[in-house]
Amino acid sequence: MRYFVVFLFVFISNICFAQNDTLVTNIKGTVIHNGTKLPMGNVHVINASRVKGTVTTPSGIFEIGAKVNDTILFTYLGYETVKVKVTNDWIKENPTKIYLSEKAYVLDEVVVAKYNLTGYVEVDTKLIPVSDDAYRYSISGLKAGYEGGEYKPGAIAKVLGSISNPADFLYNAFGKRPKEMKKLKEMKKDDTVRNLLATKFDRETLAALLEISKDDIPLILQNCNYSEYFIQTANDLQIMDAISACYEDYKILKKNK
Repeated sequence: MRYFVVFLFVFISNICFAQNDTLVTNIKGTVIHNGTKLPMGNVHVINASRVKGTVTTPSGIFEIGAKVNDTILFTYLGYETVKVKVTNDWIKENPTKIYLSEKAYVLDEVVVAKYNLTGYVEVDTKLIPVSDDAYRYSISGLKAGYEGGEYKPGAIAKVLGSISNPADFLYNAFGKRPKEMKKLKEMKKDDTVRNLLATKFDRETLAALLEISKDDIPLILQNCNYSEYFIQTANDLQIMDAISACYEDYKILKKNK
């Protein structure tokens, strides 16, 4: 009987612990300027694990749903992005304080672009000029086109060959990271996330949300045959939409293979 009681106690404790570990609750805190020690308003707070976002109040206060081991991003234009893991201590000892520091910039030259981009690939691709030596091809059955790069005799064959063999064309980009790519749908639904990415050009937040290396992003877009000009000048929202469109094409090709 004594052993049964001990077993029952351990069993119930494990159930309670598992429930606490998977329970989504609202965590609170305040974002503070590391230099002035004053609260910061309008800071984007993103739960990268659940692709949900909010912004801090004028008093620097935030509240967002999370559970243990979720990754929370704190990002503000001109400041270093802070990435924090949610711990049991944070959940039990709400609220907490997050400190942001300004980025140090060394500017040799400032180039002002003359294009007023909207943040949507379908619109902005018409505003962005395409170099004379780059060609984009339309494949029947797919809604997106593909940039063949330099005008060479094998350029068209290279694009068509890639499309006909999705294993060679896109598997390295998407096949090895299905979990990360599925998050794209959630990212496109959340206005807070979209509005944040529209102001970003550093790929840091996008990489954190997709749980991939920042260096992987241009490689993915190159595999999707986007031009170097687009890869270098598009904002993070445009990059996200481009990756999403390419991923949808990949799923169609994989399904029909």
